[in-house]
Amino acid sequence: MSANETQDFEQIIRVSAVVIRDETGRVLHVRKRGTDMFMLPGGKPEVGEAALDTAVREISEELELTLDATELRPLGVFRSAAANEAGFIVEAAVFVAPTVPGAESAVPQAEIEAIEWILPATTRSDVAPLNHDHVFPALLAQDHTE
Repeated sequence: MSANETQDFEQIIRVSAVVIRDETGRVLHVRKRGTDMFMLPGGKPEVGEAALDTAVREISEELELTLDATELRPLGVFRSAAANEAGFIVEAAVFVAPTVPGAESAVPQAEIEAIEWILPATTRSDVAPLNHDHVFPALLAQDHTE
């Protein structure tokens, strides 16, 4: 079976996610109720919703933080094994937020059970593969060029 044929059988979950960092460079992660893995805050688009709009809406719903869409920078679109849905691939449009007022005191909302700040250089078994495989390396590469 060719790579293209394999892709036809993948079940893909499309999401938007946001990197929010604190002054030390740690990245805000969330863990949904009933799951074990920490991931970037974000979620699935509503019908017809653009990735950027999804990111802004989801951060508001999950953390009650207000983002200005014009200030978000795209980090990339990445694919990885889904953290909490076995057999699925997650395709995430990831954005980086500038300083977000109130982020350090954000309180979990909606389906979010826990918040944790994690350094990109950290390797942990309870962090989504998307972050270890793609997001953290991209952030570390950016840190070295800025």
